[in-house]
Amino acid sequence: MICLLNDYNSLGCKEVLETITKLGQENNIGYGKDVHTANAINLIRKEIGYNDADIYFLAGGTITNRIGLDAILRPYEAVISVESGHINVHETGAVESTGHKILCAKGNDGKLSSGDILNILKEHTDSHKVLPRAVYISDSTEIGTIYTLKELKEISKVCHENDLYLFLDGARLGCALCAEGNDISLKDIAKYTDIFYIGGTKNGAPLGEALVITNKDLKKNFAYLLKNQGGLLAKGFLCGIIFETLFTDNLYLKNASNSIQMAKKLREIFRTNNIKEVYVNPTNQVFVELTKEQFAKISEKVLFEKWEENDEFIVSRFVTNFNTSLSELEEFSNVLGSL
Repeated sequence: MICLLNDYNSLGCKEVLETITKLGQENNIGYGKDVHTANAINLIRKEIGYNDADIYFLAGGTITNRIGLDAILRPYEAVISVESGHINVHETGAVESTGHKILCAKGNDGKLSSGDILNILKEHTDSHKVLPRAVYISDSTEIGTIYTLKELKEISKVCHENDLYLFLDGARLGCALCAEGNDISLKDIAKYTDIFYIGGTKNGAPLGEALVITNKDLKKNFAYLLKNQGGLLAKGFLCGIIFETLFTDNLYLKNASNSIQMAKKLREIFRTNNIKEVYVNPTNQVFVELTKEQFAKISEKVLFEKWEENDEFIVSRFVTNFNTSLSELEEFSNVLGSL
């Protein structure tokens, strides 16, 4: 089967797996106190331009979102998100399970705007309602769109003016950084957010996300919360080794660049076969409109995801990753050509 189901269907990129194998019998101090984790932290600090950033490595995106937001919010406080935000639609109430409400705005193209934030603030002005304290955005978004630097600055400005913390979900940050038209850098994200993470799981890592805290108010006692919520890995050196490798020789962006280039090729294949793209975006998630007959026939040879369905069409998601090859896409093109 051709696999275009998601960007975490391979164990990891060869460079990371080779390094893990090479160091597999090495003894390391646990709980992130090892030399590999220290080196990974220094490499990331250099990339983001913050020598005093606190950086923690967690296993996956859901626990990173959950703990990261819980570190910000008191029991009566809430987080603002776009309706399609990952924390709202695909995390089984993980944030709500910590006792915090998600206040949703409709947004546009999967993105939250500064105006959306202000509108929600106008609706929450007394102690009979939850108090907004955090803003959640993701780059790229749930439908693959990306924020511009102008948009990020506007959101950051509104947050600072209204005593809000800005949290950026970077599960697919690599693809956002490599996307055509992107004008945001890691340094920009570190500057204009209070807390964000660099996703590894969806960009060539066997597991792991690097949570970066730049706001000093959020640093105090975070390690206690991490342990309390089950996020501290005994074999933390594994994530240390992974991110040490990803941030050597520009591997993190090389992996994401392949995802982007293969997605461009995939879009060309769909256009050639007169299949309409929806949720148009410049990253590695390609959404197209299929008839039910097309969906059934393609499913016989290709793994992909049903996203939405109506009486006539099925919006389907195809995802490329660090491991997607031209030969796979040529085979996929033959599948479409045979319909």
